[in-house]
Amino acid sequence: MSGVVSGFTVIFLVVALGYILGRTGSLGEHAASVLARMVFFVCTPALLIHSLATSDLSVVFSATLAIASASAVVVGGAYALIAKLWLRRAVPEIVIGALSSSYVNSVNLGLPIAIFVLDDASFIAPLLLFQIVFYSPVALTALDLTALGRGGASDAERTSTLKTVLVPLRNPILVGGVVGLAISLIGWTPPQAVMEPLNMLGQASVPLALLTFGLTLTGVAVFKKGQSPRRDIALASVMKMVAMPAVAYALARWGFGLTGHQLFAQVVIAALPTAQNVLVYATRYQRGEVLARDSALITTLLAIPVIALIAVTLA
Repeated sequence: MSGVVSGFTVIFLVVALGYILGRTGSLGEHAASVLARMVFFVCTPALLIHSLATSDLSVVFSATLAIASASAVVVGGAYALIAKLWLRRAVPEIVIGALSSSYVNSVNLGLPIAIFVLDDASFIAPLLLFQIVFYSPVALTALDLTALGRGGASDAERTSTLKTVLVPLRNPILVGGVVGLAISLIGWTPPQAVMEPLNMLGQASVPLALLTFGLTLTGVAVFKKGQSPRRDIALASVMKMVAMPAVAYALARWGFGLTGHQLFAQVVIAALPTAQNVLVYATRYQRGEVLARDSALITTLLAIPVIALIAVTLA
């Protein structure tokens, strides 16, 4: 338990530093955007390549992949059903809400928590691959077919759909994961002159991600009356922070027979907050933007106390 407390202390201090830097404007107006792109395009791919290239493949194709995938699909599907039958939302808003309730922030908070709380970054790799290879393309295809209008599907619309499906496959984080997996699969050991720079850049991923997260917490108002779809946000937040960890626990405990640290890790992964990717998708299609933004912020603020409670119960 002391390790969990220590890990959260490290995370909190770095996030707090990012918040202070954001409030004072010390890094400039576009600091969060620049650091986020650095983490996304350089540091996290380097971390994945180095981690996976030096890992056993059984770490990726493991119970974590099955539990994370099933939890996301079950919770996202439940949200979609409730939003359709009770809230009477249109399909694009349902898709954004379903993602808000089940798409995990596996980079900005996932990696730091995996490293400092779970003491093992490999728990995140299966989740990353599932979300980028399967979950994103399916959701983006649904948005492309519904948010942009259909009628008779023209050549331009079909081309747009194809591009949307292919965009996640050009994601640098996915590329890093695939490269790392390929190196591990063929059993090749890259020269030290190649691996060392990857290791150095990868080590910068976690602190930069935490600083970026702290920077993004400044100047944001949530649940604004007359602008926020409060029922949708509340539903997505409860599904993400309560239902998804509960589903993950049931699957891990009774479906896979996991106990101890393995069970704890699966529930913590499920309790990670909504990813910022959902807001990116909502902005792209101009549907459900406030829902995605507010859900991400609320679940992010709830994540630390929820994970701390999980740690007290299961660690």
